[in-house]
Amino acid sequence: MKVSNDERRNSYEKYRKWLFRMDPERAHGLGLTAGRIGQRVAPAGIRNAFAFDDPMLEQWVWRTRITSPIGFAAGFDKNAMVIELAELIGCGYTEVGSVTARRSRGNPRPRAFRLPADEAVINRMGLNNHGARRIAARIKRRGDGIPLGVNIAKTHDPRIMGDDAVADFVASFKRLAPLADYITLNVSCPNTREGKTFEEPESFEKLISAISSERAALKKDVPVLVKLSPPVTDRVVFDSDTEAIVELSRHFGIDGFVACNTASDRSGLTTPEDELQAIGAGGLSGPPVEERTNQLIRYLYERTEGSMVIIGVGGIRDGESAYRKIRAGASLLQVYTALIYEGPGVIQRIKQELVDRLKADGFNRIVDAVGADVTSGEPRFGNAAVSRPARLS
Repeated sequence: MKVSNDERRNSYEKYRKWLFRMDPERAHGLGLTAGRIGQRVAPAGIRNAFAFDDPMLEQWVWRTRITSPIGFAAGFDKNAMVIELAELIGCGYTEVGSVTARRSRGNPRPRAFRLPADEAVINRMGLNNHGARRIAARIKRRGDGIPLGVNIAKTHDPRIMGDDAVADFVASFKRLAPLADYITLNVSCPNTREGKTFEEPESFEKLISAISSERAALKKDVPVLVKLSPPVTDRVVFDSDTEAIVELSRHFGIDGFVACNTASDRSGLTTPEDELQAIGAGGLSGPPVEERTNQLIRYLYERTEGSMVIIGVGGIRDGESAYRKIRAGASLLQVYTALIYEGPGVIQRIKQELVDRLKADGFNRIVDAVGADVTSGEPRFGNAAVSRPARLS
């Protein structure tokens, strides 16, 4: 018997009350453990409970068929433990990581914090993961399934800088790129002691040049994306460093962008200041960063004339917020914080509501809605023309 969205949401609310009594990281670990068990012992039941497919949501990206635009954001499944679960609950693809060349324990605990008043999360995990070798072995053991992206980052160690940092990144790429349907370069993680080591154009150029050379040597043509930081506000056009990174990405044949990472500031929150001060540093995710991510997506779509794939992430919690990112220029979407507050049923609900909105606006396919808010008005960032992405159909 099918379970309605309302019934599923009410059921999760009871479960959430119990989870929210726990430390967020422990609750996340329990959720992953349950998912690992479920995908092994009851895959058919999970698939049936969350089933919703519609051809309007299908698209071809990098010659790969993706049945749904929704996937897990990096950080949810750092160690590639629940790839099968992502497919079972309705994701059309998923992204694991961030993965680093060396195993890392990350920052000291506590390092994850809920902001219930804002339905947001702050984390300073510090790129904790099992390391590229172990995660690659785990990915190799998986069978056929949804397309898999692997998010890679520099090992969390402030002693690894300069050319060594580039070599560290390249080591992860060499090991993981042959196993992935795409690779995301996380050059913008705010949660390490050394900060965002590759968002300065000169260092980014060194990295992207090395990655491009390594990609050319592969037998497999693996799409590469760059994950960017959110803008400081939702009203400011982007600085010269962001513009330079976009142009360097285009020059070196990068295939797209993930927009965007967590925010290091605390703009737009209703959570009391004393609570925020008690939490301290970390990256903010959830609805408070939604419009800033949409602003970045619009900028990227227009700046690249719609020719590069954009994955939108940040503040997606329902069909309406997902649809705003699609119309801003995102072809694919990712969720994480919404899974904490809404439960796994949010994937199915977003898909159903997306179909309703596409029909209401007269679109036959989701790809037809990509960038609709940019193409329907005057260019906002200086380009005179915007064309349909060449690699989407």
